[in-house]
Formats: sequence, C-alpha cells, structure tokens
Amino acid sequence: MKDHMFEYRKWLESPYIDEETKEELRQIADNEEEIKERFMLELEFGTAGLRGKIGAGNNRMNIYTVSKATQGLAQYILDCGQEYAKRGVVIAYDVRRMSKEFARTTAQVLAGNGVQVYLFEDIRPTPILSYSVRHLKTASGVVITASHNPPEYNGYKVYWEKGSQIMDNIAEPIEENIKRIEDFGEIKKMDFDEAIQNGLIKIVGKEIDKAYFEKVLSLALCDEIDKDIGIIYTPLHGTGGRFVNHVLDKRGFTNYFIVPEQLEPNGEFPTVSYPNPEDLKAFELALKYAKEKDADLILATDPDADRNAVMVRHGGEYVPLNGNQTGALLIDYILSQRKARRILPNNGIIIKSIVTGDLGRMIAKQYGVETFETLTGFKNICGLENELEDRYSFQFGYEESIGYVTGDFVRDKDGIMMSMLISEMAGYYKKQGKTLIEVLEGLYKKFGYYLEDNFSLVYEGIKGMEKIRRIMETFRKRYPKEVGVLQLVQYIDYKGRKIYDKDGHEIGKVESHIPSSNVLKFVFSDGSWYAIRPSGTEPKLKIYIYSVDRVKSEAIRKLGIIKEAILKRVAVA
Repeated sequence: MKDHMFEYRKWLESPYIDEETKEELRQIADNEEEIKERFMLELEFGTAGLRGKIGAGNNRMNIYTVSKATQGLAQYILDCGQEYAKRGVVIAYDVRRMSKEFARTTAQVLAGNGVQVYLFEDIRPTPILSYSVRHLKTASGVVITASHNPPEYNGYKVYWEKGSQIMDNIAEPIEENIKRIEDFGEIKKMDFDEAIQNGLIKIVGKEIDKAYFEKVLSLALCDEIDKDIGIIYTPLHGTGGRFVNHVLDKRGFTNYFIVPEQLEPNGEFPTVSYPNPEDLKAFELALKYAKEKDADLILATDPDADRNAVMVRHGGEYVPLNGNQTGALLIDYILSQRKARRILPNNGIIIKSIVTGDLGRMIAKQYGVETFETLTGFKNICGLENELEDRYSFQFGYEESIGYVTGDFVRDKDGIMMSMLISEMAGYYKKQGKTLIEVLEGLYKKFGYYLEDNFSLVYEGIKGMEKIRRIMETFRKRYPKEVGVLQLVQYIDYKGRKIYDKDGHEIGKVESHIPSSNVLKFVFSDGSWYAIRPSGTEPKLKIYIYSVDRVKSEAIRKLGIIKEAILKRVAVA
C-alpha cells in the first residue's frame, strides 16, 4: 500500500497533470478518507486489464492511469520484437463516459512508442474487437469498456494475437512494466493528428463489420423455423443496437422490435438504474412492449454487447432464463442441429467455468462431446480453446453469467451472434409448438433438476477487501461438513490447486490446465455443490449454490439449506 498523502501531493505538484484534474483533487483536500480511497492503492491491472471508477487518482480510471497501462503494454509489444510493433494494436471503445478519450489516449501512447494502431471510427461491441484482432492479424487489441457496471465506471481490456483476452503469462510482464514507471513524464505520447498523418494511427470500421456479419450469418443451423416469431430486443443504450438489428434482419426475422427508448447509445443509461441485463429491472421497458405486442421472446444485451439475457413467454407470463438455463438450451440445440447436418465432429468439446452448472455437461455427453472446465471469465474459456484447438473441435463456450460463444472467429463471449442463434432456436421450437420453457422442462425430466441460487455480497472499500479475505479464510478452516441431510464428500481449493476429502486430507490435484485462483468449491454426495470467490473486477464476494434432484421441490429445498449454512458461516467471519 502507498503513502496516500505523498501520492496525492505528487499528483498536485506534477507538471504532467492538467489543471482540471488538479482542481478535482483540490476539492477533496479536507477529505482524507476519499484521498485514501483514490491513492492508497494503484488501480490493479487485474482481469486482463483495468476497471474502476472514473476520477483523478492512482486508484481511478483517468487518462493518466490509462496512459500508464498503455506504456506498459507498448513496452511488452516492443520486447516481443519489431514484427509485433508492425502488426500493431486494434482499439475499440463503448458508450461510457470518457471511452472515446481513453481510446484516443491509448492510440497516442502506442503511436508514441512506434506501435502501429488501428482505431475504430466509433463505438463497437466488445466481440467485434476480438474478431478484429484475428481479422487484421494484429499483435494485440484493447477495448475500453466496463461491461455492465454502473455509469461511473470504465475499464480497459487487453487482447492478444489469437483474439482472446491476455492470460497471466502476458498480463504479469505488462504489470511489471507499469510498476517501473515512476513518473508520467516517462510515458511517450504522440499528437493524435500527427500520428494519423504519418500512418501510425489508421481509422477502421465498416469493412470489419461487413466481414464479421458474414461470419455470424454462417453460423445459422436450420431454416425450418418460424421467422415470424415475435421478438423484443433492447441494447440497454449500449453498442448492440445496429449490430443485432442487422443480423436479425439478414437472418430473415420479420417480427422483431427494438425498444426505441433504449436504442440510442448513451453512457448515462438514463432508463435503467443499473445496465446489467441479469437484473430483471433492466427489462421493464422491454416487458411493456412485449405485452403490448404479444411477443414470444425478449432479448437484452449489456452495454458492450457481449452478454445476452433472455425472457420467454410461457403460459401467459414472461419467464426469465438464467445463464445456466440458456447455456443448456443452446448446447442441446447447437449439438443436435450439427448432428442432424452431420457436421458434429468426433472430437467436439464444450468449455465452461468451474462455477457454471452441470446440466450442460450432461447434455453434451449424450452427443459424445467432452466438457472441459476452467476458471471464471472468458479470458480463461477462450484461452483454453486456444490451447486445445489443435486436438479438439471447439463447439461452445459459456458461463453462468449470461456469456456464450460458438465458432472459432470470436474468442470472447458474443451477444450479437447469440441474439441470432437464440432467436433461431426459439423460432425452431415455436414451429414445433413448444416454448423454450417447455424444452427446458424436457431436459430437466431427462437429466434431473439442476437448479441454482447465485448471488453476491458487496463489501466496498479497503475495509470491504479485508472482510472478503476473512470470509475466504474462515471457509478454508471451518467449512460445514454436513448441511441438513447433505454430506460433504470433497472440497477443492483452487488457490493451492488441491482437492481434499471432507476431513481435510488431500486426495488429489486440480487439473493442470486450470491456473491457481482464490476459489473454494464444496461438493456433496448427491452432486449438489457450492463455491465462493472474490470478484476480480468488483468489490463483491460471489457465491454460487447448485443443487440436483429428480424431484424439483427437493432440488429447491436443498438450495435453501445450503444457502442458510453459508450465510451463517459468513456472519461469524
């Protein structure tokens, strides 16, 4: 931890900090707690980059922390050799406050270091950035986004040459480079117009969109569908609007409607309190139009259009699907259609996170498709896809937090391609007289009721970080061995990468492709389990509870008793 007052004064006295930023800092001169929050810690180069509140200070997103991170990235690229600098970096940005400014700053610093830059002309969804790295064959990519966080946040995600987010082997040397920068004067930066004139910054856009759309449309699996299915779509003021509109139109859907109040990109997200489509409040306007138009399906994408939320009309009501349910339905639909078309390979695999439910695994198994697990986050899912692609044929990747991908041309979750495939899937079953809820119920009857209750406990600030640390240590030392009638059979500590029996004796090791991470998973004899982990991007402790039973009411009851046991243990930490 840093001396926060020393760092505060350093910013105020620096000749490289602009006057407007200094004035913002003077406004908090009498608020030591706020100074501490902004300066005691550096904004961590964590899950493939930065994410934090916008504002002045080391622990905030601003042009200085962005330029510092970019100098660290530029140095890493230069260390890889001149060929990497020539291939360059493609940069995209979303609708959020300061996104365009951060993207331009990133471009200027890379250009100042002699690294070629391709900068998108305007806002783009995150999956387009992943695609563009592969399409342009760049060394790296950067997208400025804070995904579904509240408006006061922004972020900076780094991708590498295969189009997936960087893993620790690249993130760590970049972080070391960042730490070596002692003064903002060490950062090289070129004037934007000068970099454009000398060709170090090239503006890109529609030609990449066109190539991407062709790839997405090539994923279509079946035309025996009801293309008149009623679809309501909302981009929640984000980047997805024109992209989802285009793929639904080209796919031939004739009865879709985009929520007009939420179509225009707006980083203030004026019609939602929180632009996260996992939160059902975000569906308020879409639901209104769905009821008016008697729609069959409601789709929402988050602000950077890499995640999908779904609601389905069933029995006169609109029922939300969670990420595990949508993932299971997609696995069954995609694999069954590929099998019917005789394009399902013998070496097919799906990849999911360790905190994603097991119904998808059971479905994949019946199609002869193997399931691999890895840590939370699509950097890990697509990182593992990169590792395995020479031996296996990747069919699908997903996690419970409503992220999904198929195909090999995007190496991140993709809300645009999935809007098309979810619509196709719903149209396919509608033609057979079924809703997605009825299809899901059929899967439960076949494989068992795999249910979940996933939630987060929020602990803000430095005190919150300490509370999260205590909770994790409590569960490492004093975990419940029995929960009602459920008997613990093993627990997995992914930090130490070891598996233990219920009495704490080591009985195995975590698979070699799963890196170390601060996650604990507790498994019961009937296949029910729970896991806890600190969020990598937000001040939260994430808790995942999964139950399974042939009887739905029993599966629900198990969720309740596991949750009660967890919260009792959290309370004493």
